[in-house]
Amino acid sequence: LTVAAFKNKMDNNAIALDTRHGDIFTEGFVPGSIFIGLEGRFAEWAGSILPFDKPLILITEKGKEEETVVRLARVGFSKMEGYLNGGFDGWQKTGEKVDMIISVEADELAMDIPFDTNLQVVDVRKELEFADGHVKDAINMPLADMTNVLMIASFEENQNLYVHCGGGYRSVIACSLLKKQGLHNVRNIGGGWAKIKDEQSIKIEKDASFLN
Repeated sequence: LTVAAFKNKMDNNAIALDTRHGDIFTEGFVPGSIFIGLEGRFAEWAGSILPFDKPLILITEKGKEEETVVRLARVGFSKMEGYLNGGFDGWQKTGEKVDMIISVEADELAMDIPFDTNLQVVDVRKELEFADGHVKDAINMPLADMTNVLMIASFEENQNLYVHCGGGYRSVIACSLLKKQGLHNVRNIGGGWAKIKDEQSIKIEKDASFLN
């Protein structure tokens, strides 16, 4: 698809799916696109998050177009209408607007927590993972539940959302979903919980009642 054709399909409610690596996606992507990277549990998350009844248009790394289509088809996606010719580079070269996700490290989160009154940690791990240890006052919003637009709408525009999962893959998906719904004060915590739990200045809680 040319950039013009790609934009036209997005305007007609096609879902733009970006399957590049998460580290690359956060640095720049087509506004309104959803990230699910081929490097993770790609087909599983695509089947959980994306609707099967809407057309899909793809943004992939060069040479990964066929793999993306095959893996989507295996879990039941049949309405794939093409891929962006030249990928994200092709989009950039035409001067189109781009979006990005700010990534921060766990030590930056530790420094920001005491001073940012609008800071809200959003933990997108499963409930059991959250119960076994999480940042004090964090909100648990499992990634699988984030297709519920009303849940995302519960955030305030002035909140600074610091999003994390276990290692960093699910949180980039979550950030792309938040961005698509118009929330832009979003930061992805690189390395996720694996890094956060090692920061001694971050207060950690457990939910013993859930674990029992």
